[in-house]
Amino acid sequence: MTEAVRPSSLAVPSIRSLWNAYKALDAGTSNSEEDEDKLARRRQLWMNLSESLGTRQLLLNFQSGRPVLILRPPPDLVNFPRPRWPIECEVISDIIQHIEWEPPDPEPFYKPSGHELTPIPSGDERGKIVYCTDFASRRLYFTCSCVGGSRDSTRSTTTLVKPSDVTLEFESRFESGNLQKAVQVGEYDYELTLRTDMYTEKHTQWFYFRVRNMKAGVTYRFTITNLMKRSSLYSQGMRPLLYSERAAEENRVGWQRAGSDIRYYRKCSQNTAEKNDAAISLYSLTWTLQFPYDSDTCYLAHCYPYTYSRLQRYLKQISSNPAVASFCKVWILCQSLAGNAVYVITITSRGTSRGDLRNRKAVVVTARVHPGETNGSWMMEGFLDFLLGDSDDAKVVPMLNPDGVVVGNYRCSLTGRDLNRNYKTLLKDSFPCVWHTRNMVERLMAETEVVVYCDFHGHSRKNNVFMYGCNSRGDASIKLQERVFPLMMSKNASNKFSFKSCKFRLQKSKEGTGRIVMWRLGVKNSYTMEATFGGSTLDDRGGTHFTTGDLKSMGFYFCDTLLDFCDPDQSKVQYCLTEVSALLRKEIKRKMSKNLVTNGNLSMSDLETSTSGSNSSDSDGLPVHLLHQQKGPEKTPFKKKKKKLRSRRERNRFQQEQVRSNTEGKVLESSTNTIDSSLSHKSIDGERNQEILVGGRRRKWQLNGLMGKSGLSTPTTHAGEVSQVTLWQGCKPIKCKRYCYPPSLSSYQGCSGLSSFFMAPSRFPSSAFVSMVPAIAPISPTSRSRSRQCFRNRNLLLFSNNLSTKGFSTSVTDVTKTTQRSRDQKASSEADVTSFKSYGQNQKAHTTMTPP
Repeated sequence: MTEAVRPSSLAVPSIRSLWNAYKALDAGTSNSEEDEDKLARRRQLWMNLSESLGTRQLLLNFQSGRPVLILRPPPDLVNFPRPRWPIECEVISDIIQHIEWEPPDPEPFYKPSGHELTPIPSGDERGKIVYCTDFASRRLYFTCSCVGGSRDSTRSTTTLVKPSDVTLEFESRFESGNLQKAVQVGEYDYELTLRTDMYTEKHTQWFYFRVRNMKAGVTYRFTITNLMKRSSLYSQGMRPLLYSERAAEENRVGWQRAGSDIRYYRKCSQNTAEKNDAAISLYSLTWTLQFPYDSDTCYLAHCYPYTYSRLQRYLKQISSNPAVASFCKVWILCQSLAGNAVYVITITSRGTSRGDLRNRKAVVVTARVHPGETNGSWMMEGFLDFLLGDSDDAKVVPMLNPDGVVVGNYRCSLTGRDLNRNYKTLLKDSFPCVWHTRNMVERLMAETEVVVYCDFHGHSRKNNVFMYGCNSRGDASIKLQERVFPLMMSKNASNKFSFKSCKFRLQKSKEGTGRIVMWRLGVKNSYTMEATFGGSTLDDRGGTHFTTGDLKSMGFYFCDTLLDFCDPDQSKVQYCLTEVSALLRKEIKRKMSKNLVTNGNLSMSDLETSTSGSNSSDSDGLPVHLLHQQKGPEKTPFKKKKKKLRSRRERNRFQQEQVRSNTEGKVLESSTNTIDSSLSHKSIDGERNQEILVGGRRRKWQLNGLMGKSGLSTPTTHAGEVSQVTLWQGCKPIKCKRYCYPPSLSSYQGCSGLSSFFMAPSRFPSSAFVSMVPAIAPISPTSRSRSRQCFRNRNLLLFSNNLSTKGFSTSVTDVTKTTQRSRDQKASSEADVTSFKSYGQNQKAHTTMTPP
């Protein structure tokens, strides 16, 4: 309601003079000429008032003879611009609209004969690609958007068709369209590939495309080859939709069910490489069709399309109607990721003040969080039609995912994620639609009670209309209350709504849905209303498809049930509550009679199966564009500018640094390569080698069991990580990086014959450089106690305590001789190991030897 403004002291004289002049104009007699003069003088009075007040935002109104200033209402708060597309999307300029039409009789389900064909996919190699669009694969994540999509000229995606050619022309680059590729595999046979939801590799269910250049009376076969749901209503008699522009112009006939020889089956690939357990199982839908006219323009769709532009046209009609605009306001809740407006409609009773609203109850209804579930929008339109005729207090968000609707997604938004799993999100900028919806409900609950929240959806595997609710286990006073509203719906729409199909479970996988999040906020009656893509199996409508009129009627029935549910006379509610209790007792007896419960205890969850909703676990996680931003953009390689050396000292320093870096890199590379090569031998797991550079020569010592005996710490890093190894140069430790390998390599075996000079820190020359490599496993793992061990690697050198260490000048021949003499010195070796133990304890503060 427009707020009143208290007049200031400066405006009082102007208003008083205006009031006196106004009364003088109304006092005299009137005729046509005088009336025109009075109107002109009144206009002048208003202009004088505006000049006196210095603003045009204030209007003067009179209540009980007293002047009252009111704020001028703003012009249009809501505009309806053209949809915005991701920048890589190619969009044709054709404006596509369809008429509404109701068939005179309900359209029956298709009855399978059992002889339907199961075409084996031929693929691109055996067919001719007649349509292909690849804009969805050009970018891995959403970057920016613009009106009309790509600014480049729209490329031709259809092969040239000669006048005598019978090849069909396909097109899907329009709003809500979805078809990626069409391959002609026969004269009248076509294999179709649907586009996955943008920036994902999943969710192929929704299709909507245009066909031209057809021949009437010819049987065409269409086979969609990349569907991902295991079961479908097409197996239960559902038929695709066909729209003919010529039939609409000549006979005013709109969308109608068409097709025969319909079969939904698992795809059998001829490529054996694709038969992998880890691969995604794909399913195919095939059907035959005859077009009614030659050279017509026809459309095929999974369900009745409802585009973002159609919603804008509907809301524009509401805003332009003065009678409706008095109690119905259209606002913009937020902007989507692509910049499309998310509209919210506030509907109040006529003549209701703001103070009265706080004492009234509110209802929140949303729809189209999944863009491919167009039946939710048709129910929403019926709901709004009812409210705008007999209004009540409600907040309506008719389209939660406009971006997905525009580009033709089935389930996700441009984040590559399912919005109906992210109502608990804190990422306001990535999920603005659901974040602002939850925030709106929180603010509304602070002002008044939200009696019902409902989100309209579509279901692809079950017939009829039903609800999912939340089970209130704690408070006994509201027990079973959540089942009352769905039961009342089934009584008002008995031939469309199935109470037996309603479920009231709280599943962990659905914690992020709007239904559960609103329930946890405090909305006791929080539901998801699911309308089938197929039709009804109830009463007189059994075995027939739903039309747009049927879906709209469910919006009417929802409002009618709200009136019954919120009626001050709660006799209907109490009657339904009693009936719900009786139905539950009957169900418990049935379960117990089947011996499903042995201990006599039966919980509410035992009475129901899962909600059998779609699995969106593959769409969980951060938005795709944020994941790629974390990885960071790929750096383009560039050449460093060569620095000009000015002096001999600078050149010498530069050469020394290069030699040092190359030496360390080669040592680490050699160590890593040795580890990698040793991983391929199962017999050498758990061993370690230590490689030491002495006087420019590499010598390897076997350290079987050395780490375990010396009491050194086990590795704390994980596989593939980089940890620090302390290296010794003289008496000062230096550190370098190396790769750590799995802990499975940390099992050590005993080793004897270690020399005492290896334990002594003073015998390490300044040029010593230590690097860790895996050891070589002995042939006989049971020979730990023996001083002589045979290794598979004959190049390994074993050192004894009799090896001369003076100047580290011992040759390889001397080492071999010394090794032969050390084979019988077991006692000396044990003493050496003991000395190494004490040395390791003393030097623990200075060096850390981490096994790879």
